[in-house]
Amino acid sequence: MANLLKGKDVALEIINRSKEVVEKNNIRPCLAIFRLGEKDNDLSYERGIEKKASEVGLEIRKYIFKEDVDEEAFYQKLDEANSDVNIHGILIFRPFPKRFDDAKLRNYIATEKDVDGCGDGSLAGLLTNSEKGFAPATAKAAIEILDYYNVDVSGKSVVVLGRSLVIGKPVSLLLLNKNATVTICHSKTKDIEKIASNSDILICATGQMESIDKTYTNPNQTIIDVGISWNQEKGKLCGDVQFEEVEPLVKNITPVPGGVGSVTTAVLINNVVTACIRNKK
Repeated sequence: MANLLKGKDVALEIINRSKEVVEKNNIRPCLAIFRLGEKDNDLSYERGIEKKASEVGLEIRKYIFKEDVDEEAFYQKLDEANSDVNIHGILIFRPFPKRFDDAKLRNYIATEKDVDGCGDGSLAGLLTNSEKGFAPATAKAAIEILDYYNVDVSGKSVVVLGRSLVIGKPVSLLLLNKNATVTICHSKTKDIEKIASNSDILICATGQMESIDKTYTNPNQTIIDVGISWNQEKGKLCGDVQFEEVEPLVKNITPVPGGVGSVTTAVLINNVVTACIRNKK
């Protein structure tokens, strides 16, 4: 049986750390949320943010628009948030309707306020390992779990399954910055099971529900499952990994739900606190 790397305690540690910084520095961090419509996933994420924000002492400002909002009106409000010195972080609940240019949208946020790490400026900061912007919250959550459970990545072979800007590429850079030896695999990779099964740490971010089976594993492996999908047949949330098959065969594994996803919101809150501190310098 594998050790379960649960996210609850990790998230609590991050929230407590953030709260200490707020109290010690007597600051009032503020996050602006931009949302279109009333999508269930957005509302659920928003409620989770509000709950953790209240624990830390973080202010939330909401900019809520109808689905048919005029682009000019939307960007005018985003300009206001970018310019407001009392707003330290901006979060846009994407994806937006196709009439919005996604590249423009994610890059419109001022880099110093890009607490979800979606803009090119933040990704450049990752590449240079500098304090420019922030790592995407989900990618950073995976690293926080490894750190909390003392899974050393320095000099280790880490295989990342997936190359998205949200998880695959940024988590690879974060791992490189911690001296891991990183291999990125994707849909065109040959012998992917063999490569994955030789890794010390496997980061699963394929976006393909239960696509990872025992052929990707070895007994000394740590698996971080970033995926989350609703399995209609089983009537529950599942990750990228076939958990029941894989869990008995590896050393450590994150559950789904209760793993990476439960840490993501705490990371976002901590990024807002960090942005506020940077703004004071």
